[in-house]
Amino acid sequence: MVNVAVFEDNVLLREQLTELLSTAGEIKVCGSWENCARIAKIMDFYRPDLVLMDIDMPVVNGLEGLRFIIRNYPDTPVVMLTVFEDDEHVFDSICLGAKGYLLKKTSPEKIIEAIHDTMNGGSPMSPSIARKVIRSFAAIKQVAPKDYNLTKREKDILLSLVNGNSYKMIAAELGISINTVRQYIRSIYEKLEVHSMNEAVAKAIKQNVV
Repeated sequence: MVNVAVFEDNVLLREQLTELLSTAGEIKVCGSWENCARIAKIMDFYRPDLVLMDIDMPVVNGLEGLRFIIRNYPDTPVVMLTVFEDDEHVFDSICLGAKGYLLKKTSPEKIIEAIHDTMNGGSPMSPSIARKVIRSFAAIKQVAPKDYNLTKREKDILLSLVNGNSYKMIAAELGISINTVRQYIRSIYEKLEVHSMNEAVAKAIKQNVV
């Protein structure tokens, strides 16, 4: 069971999200709030497995909430659910550590799928957001690739991570078990000298590793 906390200031949408997630299998809404003013107490008391976070909220907004969670609960993934498609909000969220970025027009089925995908190690994004991120990376000045002695299989898995695929999706794509994927990823982390998927993906892109 995935315990989800929802932060959304629109009352109707907050209620709809809560109802939607509560009727989905293996998902439980531990609570929903109109802003992040009490986020310290909320996170300490409810300890959600995942947070769905709006950005534009009164008093304390979603970016501040995201910053608090990443700093104090780094193992709790945060997926932004917002109307904002502009570069600033997208990249602020990603740089702060959001694991996913969905637009509010995303279908209920895709939101549920994104929650499970995130819990399996993926980084779900709405298609228009993914295109924006890809265009931005494509615009970065190309640098000479750095050799970290990654094997071909490790490079394939790292590339799949860069593309936002979950461990489950990588396993299916390569015809190996999830445990084997985890073993490869541990090796990738050691060779790249990083400690998280976000660090590995960022380093792979910046240094043209894959």
